Parts: sequence; structure tokens; C-alpha cells
Amino acid sequence: MDLTYFHTFREVAHRKSFTRAAEELGYAQSSVTAQIQKLEKAYDTQLFERFGKGVRLTSSGEELLKLTVQMLDLFDESKEKLRTEGGGTISVGTMDSLAAYFLPPLIQQLRKQYEGLSIRLWTDREDLLVQRVKEGDLDISLILDNEPEDPALHWQTVREEPLVLIAGPGHPLANREMIRLQDLYDAEWILPEETCNYRVMLEKLLKQHGIPCRLGLELGNPEAIKRCVMAGSGISLLPRMAADDEIRRGLLAPLPFNHPDLRLSLQLMTHPKKWISRALGDFIELVRKSP
Repeated sequence: MDLTYFHTFREVAHRKSFTRAAEELGYAQSSVTAQIQKLEKAYDTQLFERFGKGVRLTSSGEELLKLTVQMLDLFDESKEKLRTEGGGTISVGTMDSLAAYFLPPLIQQLRKQYEGLSIRLWTDREDLLVQRVKEGDLDISLILDNEPEDPALHWQTVREEPLVLIAGPGHPLANREMIRLQDLYDAEWILPEETCNYRVMLEKLLKQHGIPCRLGLELGNPEAIKRCVMAGSGISLLPRMAADDEIRRGLLAPLPFNHPDLRLSLQLMTHPKKWISRALGDFIELVRKSP
């Protein structure tokens, strides 16, 4: 059986659509359909069933997907072992803030060590990153969280990652020696999307103390948030790493506020059955030893 069929099967299962799988793989949809039909004929069972506008796995399909991930992983392992040292590809999933402010120097360091290595960086929501690690599409993922919820994965807490309240240097709160929760009562917030875990933590804390969260702007990435804070009257909450450069240059003011409920840790997740190549192992070690 051609391993290409199993790769196509995994992509359809992940995308829940023959059309989207074909687009991702660069195949005609008829080719994807034909490959799945050949698998179903070989195993004498139905692997997918129609569900709304897409498809979902049957119970037989779910069992085959578990084995497919292992087979493709083993095939990747065999290729890398036969390749000249330093080649291959590693796939890393992460959040926007980590992709922009934490990972670049580590990636460059790894590429100096492995000149032939390709690194694919994928940014997405935490729940989707978890799913892609479970399905074998990503080798590892890095997120900011305190209590990872999926016991099917292996989690390593790398370090605590501080959060910081920021404002423009001319904001009234920037001149305070200390800020209490009550001082945030009339604040206008510039925040990331509502699924962002540190926004969820902030809104929960404010609600517990009866403080309204007056949302002025909702933006999709830390760079846009920082620019709007510098240009306007709002304040925001970001990982410290995302605001350090602007704080050092005096473009943003860190507000003197701390609360034990506003804490995050840098978490590294892998699948417990994932084969760790030498390059991937060295990358994990770089992450663990990062300052």
C-alpha cells in the first residue's frame, strides 16, 4: 500500500473535508477520493461518513487514524536516520507572541547547528495546536498556560512568563507609584481576541472584584495592540517579552501592578509516542535552557 494514501487519509481526517485536503496537498479532489476509496477497498470498511457539509471518521476510520500517525511517524524516523546528519524538517506550533519574541533567536541558533534543517513554524489558537500535536501534524508546540488540560499529551513547564500592564508614557496611571485593582475601574482596555488565555484571566479577575472591563479595541496580535496603546488612551495586558523593547525605549510604560491570579507559564507539549530526532531534541533543550 502506497504511504501517500495514508498521508492523504490523515489530511482528510484533519481537515474534515475532501476538498480542503485536496487544496492543502495540491491534488485534484478526484485523486483524493480515489486514494480513500483504495484504502477502504483494501481494509474492506468505510472510513468516512458525510456530516453536514463535511465528513467525519467512522469508528473504523478513527482506529486507522491512530495507526496511520504511528506509521507515518516511523517512516519519518527511518528517512531521517538514513539522511545525512542535520537534514530533515521539524514542525513547531506556537502562539503569535512566542513566534515573534521568543523563538527567533532559538531557531537561528538551531539552524547554525543544523545547516540543512528546515523548520516550519505554525501559529494558531491553543486548542488547535493541541489537536495538531495529538494528530501528529506538529512535532512540538509551545504555549502560555498555567494548567494544561489534555492528559493525552506530555507537558513540560519551562518557566514562568510574567505579564505586564502597559500604557502610553502620558497615561494618568503611568505616574502612580502603585496601582490597585480599584484604580482600573474607569480604564479603557485594548485587548487581544476573546479566546486569548491571558485576556480570559484578566476579565475573570475584574469581574470577581466588580470592576467593568471597558473594551475600547480588540486586536489580533501584540504588535497592533502596542501601537494602539502608544497612540491612544487605552491600557493593555501582554506577556512581558512582547513589550520589553518598547518599555526599554520609553515608548510604553509598565504599570506598577501585580496580582497572583495574573500568571502564566511557558509550556512545551509533545505527543508521548513522538519520535524525537537529534535536531528536535536539541531544539527542546534550547527551549528548556532559554533565559
